[in-house]
Amino acid sequence: MVGADLQSEIQKIVELRHPSPHDVLGIHPLSDGVVVRAYRPDATRIHVLPDSGGRFEMQHVRDGFFQVRIPGPSSVFGYLLEVHYPDDAVFTLRDPYSFPPTLGELDLYFAGEGRHEKLWQRMGAHPTHHHGSGGVSFAVWAPHARGLSVVGDFNSWDGRLHAMRSLGASGIWELFIPDVGDGARYKFEVRPPTGSPMLKADPFAFRTEVPPATASIVHDLNRFRWTDGGWSETRSSNPLHRRPFSIYEVHIGSWRRIHTDGDRPLTYRELAPALADYVIEIGFTHVELLPIAEYPFGGSWGYQVSGFYAPTARYGHPDDLRYLINYLHLRGIGVIIDWVPGHFPRDEHGLARFDGTALYEHEDPRKGAHPDWGTLIFNYGRNEVHNFLLANALFWIEEYHVDGLRVDAVASMLYLDYSRPAGTWIPNRFGGRENLEAIQFLRDVTDAVRRKHPGVVMVAEESTAWPKVSAPASEGGLGFHFKWNMGWMHDTLEYFSKDPIYRSHHHRKLTFGLLYAFSEHFVLPLSHDEVVHGKGSLYGKMPGDTWQRAANLRALFAWMWAHPGKKLLFMGGEFGQASEWNHDRSLDWGLVENPQHRGIQSLVADLNRRYHDESSLFEADGDPAGFQWIQVESADANVLAFIRRSVSGNRHLVCIANLSPVPKSAYRIGLPQRDPYVEILNTDAARYGGSGMGNAGHIVPDTGAWDGQPASTELTLPPLGVVWLLPVIQL
Repeated sequence: MVGADLQSEIQKIVELRHPSPHDVLGIHPLSDGVVVRAYRPDATRIHVLPDSGGRFEMQHVRDGFFQVRIPGPSSVFGYLLEVHYPDDAVFTLRDPYSFPPTLGELDLYFAGEGRHEKLWQRMGAHPTHHHGSGGVSFAVWAPHARGLSVVGDFNSWDGRLHAMRSLGASGIWELFIPDVGDGARYKFEVRPPTGSPMLKADPFAFRTEVPPATASIVHDLNRFRWTDGGWSETRSSNPLHRRPFSIYEVHIGSWRRIHTDGDRPLTYRELAPALADYVIEIGFTHVELLPIAEYPFGGSWGYQVSGFYAPTARYGHPDDLRYLINYLHLRGIGVIIDWVPGHFPRDEHGLARFDGTALYEHEDPRKGAHPDWGTLIFNYGRNEVHNFLLANALFWIEEYHVDGLRVDAVASMLYLDYSRPAGTWIPNRFGGRENLEAIQFLRDVTDAVRRKHPGVVMVAEESTAWPKVSAPASEGGLGFHFKWNMGWMHDTLEYFSKDPIYRSHHHRKLTFGLLYAFSEHFVLPLSHDEVVHGKGSLYGKMPGDTWQRAANLRALFAWMWAHPGKKLLFMGGEFGQASEWNHDRSLDWGLVENPQHRGIQSLVADLNRRYHDESSLFEADGDPAGFQWIQVESADANVLAFIRRSVSGNRHLVCIANLSPVPKSAYRIGLPQRDPYVEILNTDAARYGGSGMGNAGHIVPDTGAWDGQPASTELTLPPLGVVWLLPVIQL
């Protein structure tokens, strides 16, 4: 490379638009030795220090570009650069342009095909040893950038010092920087096709600064040592659908705060023992964490993600989150996280127009902009975007040992016309409203999880009647294990919010759901969405005075725990949080000192324990043979009764609800057998804050058939109460 050719290459280097600076910079063999070139703007002189010894001064060619010819064998060797600056500062460093790429051809091929299931192991920033030197390998996808640099603490955020090379048609840019280590802050300086350079956070960053700061931080994923191997091994021992799932939904920042230390939230490590102790006390099998991937705006609660591979730094270091999950596993508690592949925010440092073009999103806002949330929608049809998200799902399972992903806003992904009036959306290639690329993406993700991680649960928040959400993709489904039953939630809350005097007119709200209860595998959700934006708390939705509100809430929970479907309850509901949830303040734990609220908490604990121990309440959730109505038409009395049965049919439980404020004595109920029963749960018990009415001792049915059952008995039904009966022989 001589003369005009070299000057042209230097010009590209100086203008930071060279697609492969390694072709010019670094060490290159000649017929009679080697040439070493370096670009160090502002340097006064540079010496090459070969590892084998010696010292060679480089010639300043122009504009911070230096080179030297070193005679001898025409083979490359290791060396250092000794760089002098005008203020007599001297830096000795290993030349980053003397190293080959850290990504191989197979990585590039599978990434381009969208089939690199461990993509995070190659992209982003990885502390590593490369050709004998310690440092960090950086890789980022930006196919339309004119040039791209790594900037950070290690180079004074100067984009001229560490320009990256483009690895051909893959669109991936790569650079190994020696002597950079864990904890270094960095970003990518992207030079778009037109316009000024942009500073972008790493889409694959494994750690971030605490918001509102936005830098990425180098993090070694291999440092934490897990001790939950036993948990992981037993996780897949039982079929998912036949297990008890009682999920406690938690927002880390507001579950419990430290009032004596500036009202700050608990850190991941502080949360571990406190949350584990509480979840065990109340009896939930799992916790579900609102999104923990990094997000810029606290008011989004994590549902607008900017760092898909980094836990939010609000509560500590990434390994502190691993500590929390590991701790919960050791205490026998599963961990589900909310995952948000449906959209992302427009923040300048994030994914939006990452290389100056619509890269992760669609160019056309009719497909790429979300009208409700002001966010951008992923282009699921692009292989690299598809791969970015699919690998992200596997990342949280493999690197953070989570036991499940609850996929947010699935309906917004499935429909091209979601929340869009006519004329503002683009039909698919068949003229329909279904987002075919998103459907394929969801099937690929759920298939990968089922195939690679049996026992890990995939849950869809899907609010429409889309068929087969919880059927495998091989059967034409989306492949989820469970779907949130939003219809049940809306109908049930509407019924319970009515004054009992009007409930007979809304009786169908509690019975209609059983017409479709077995069309999917459902989770019954009373989630955070029902206690925000002016909706009030669950306790606040209940009608009547304080006693009636507590009684109604207790009845709601006992009805829910007996109903087919897995259970999910947002934090605070378990003790009757009175005020609407506020993400900036702690739950009102002082309410537990009030007997009514403590009674609600005690009931939920007992519900969870009974539920966990009684197979008829969870084994056949998706099987119509596991459910039978006893009384379904007693609207005038506001009474409903049903049977839950185990898969084998050899166990059953009877649930009876009197949802009027009037107690009913000598009320006849049909029962499926003549053997004695015992009242194992009564929401009106005095220990729960109720009036103490009920059916103490054994209940001996008589031979009179009733409600289509071979036996029956007369019961006392407490006001606004639910009772569970279990045959004595099953105790």
